Amino acid sequence: MASTVLVADTGRPTGSAASRRLRAADQIPGVLYGHGMQPVSVAVARRDLRLALSGPAGLNTVLDLSVDGTVYPAIVKDVQRHPVRRNVSHVDFIQVNLDEEITVSVPVRLVGEAAAVVAGGGLVDPAVDAIEVVTTPRSIPPEFVIDVTDMEMDTVIRLEDVPMPDGVVATGDPDGPVVTVLTMRAEMAEIEAADAEIAEEQAEAEGEAPAGEEADGEGDGEASEAGASE
Repeated sequence: MASTVLVADTGRPTGSAASRRLRAADQIPGVLYGHGMQPVSVAVARRDLRLALSGPAGLNTVLDLSVDGTVYPAIVKDVQRHPVRRNVSHVDFIQVNLDEEITVSVPVRLVGEAAAVVAGGGLVDPAVDAIEVVTTPRSIPPEFVIDVTDMEMDTVIRLEDVPMPDGVVATGDPDGPVVTVLTMRAEMAEIEAADAEIAEEQAEAEGEAPAGEEADGEGDGEASEAGASE
């Protein structure tokens, strides 16, 4: 995986007001830390960051982060976004050792159409949107592509079914679901059972009302006969 150069400026003022001014100037405040170094406050151009992370590896792109003439191999550890506009408002960079394993999340992408699932009224559902793996920075896969074409109504693709490149190890439960099939069968069975129970209760209620009326009528007849005999 080739490195991507990103230049970061230091000496930015800190604080909410200063950060707002930076963002207004299309600069994103951030911090660089890791491997025992003191955290360094930095700022990067919004356009440069977007271009640096626009490759297939996305946020897992290995960066040559140039800070005051010193180049640090780094990846994006975290991004904060504006709650409404969703654009990046802050970024954390972590220095990495290219020969040392790190833990990262790799996105999952589904391809293909599961004709059998569609025909059965089901829906292919990604149980996760990313898979956590341990690997060296240069070996981070850009994504896991999973073909769902052959899925059936009872198919579950589990973590152990997802091929891992050499040097990449998944950290999760091998039996954990990655892709499943949603079906309405169970829900419909519950609805039908509830409807049947309601119908039964209504039938019982309707059957009890005439019986009560008949009993009242019989009582009235007995009273009339008693009155007549008197």
